[in-house]
Amino acid sequence: MNHLKRVLITGANSYVGTNVEKWLMKEPDKYYVETLDMKDPNWKNFNFSKFDVVLHVAGIAHVSTKKSMKDLYFKVNRDLAIETAQKSKDSGISHFIFMSSMIVYSSHESRITVDTTPNPDNFYGLSKLQAESAILKMQSDKFIVTILRPPMIYGNKSKGNFHKLVKIVRSVHFFPNYINKKSILYINNLSRFLSIIITQECRGVYYPQNPDYTSTLEIIKEYSKTSNYKVYFSRVFNPLIKLLSKKITIVNKLFGDFYYDIDDSQKIGFYQEYNLTTSIVEMEEMHD
Repeated sequence: MNHLKRVLITGANSYVGTNVEKWLMKEPDKYYVETLDMKDPNWKNFNFSKFDVVLHVAGIAHVSTKKSMKDLYFKVNRDLAIETAQKSKDSGISHFIFMSSMIVYSSHESRITVDTTPNPDNFYGLSKLQAESAILKMQSDKFIVTILRPPMIYGNKSKGNFHKLVKIVRSVHFFPNYINKKSILYINNLSRFLSIIITQECRGVYYPQNPDYTSTLEIIKEYSKTSNYKVYFSRVFNPLIKLLSKKITIVNKLFGDFYYDIDDSQKIGFYQEYNLTTSIVEMEEMHD
């Protein structure tokens, strides 16, 4: 007989939190879910003790790399995460899951394995890494800690880099025929992954991703195919891209290699239901 897992998602209205909540609520006999708004300072008075699991997704990402934002990044991504983990432990929660990011690694790394040392480029990555370190130190026999370092997450109505690429398809109708290697993660694959983590009470650091590597070019090709947008591809800029990707961050983000070793992402049960093609088809169906 399955024990009902009572899950508190700290970070109301976040993209990941909202989608994971919907996914878990499809099985009400297995999961009871509530969300908590962490922007409201009254969260500190909320009773955590009736839950088994806290999934902490509150954080700032993709906002700005301006130095004026530095304090806010550390306040939200590090300090709030640590405070939430401590309150969870003090409340008798048995399992704390922290949504970190692949951004804890340097963008100049190409292939990342479990042995690659995190070395963030910016204070967004550093704030996440410092939170990880402090939360992992809280781990005990009675307090399971799980850290997730997902790559770029995408899905219907997501706001990240994936949809910036989609806008390029819709407006430019031209894209370099340049092949690179990226790890990405469809939101429904992530949601299934988290359901396994919660059910199996997995502890440690995890690197979920789609079943196959992709490239920026492949994303554009698949999207243009399923959405019937005509895009022209050319290799004329490839030498320039190769040169600039070593020097300019945005070019490196678009066209550099940045991927997890696929073997390091398959340590738990089946969660990689969607590949790039099937995920984009599903997104288009939702969009329609």
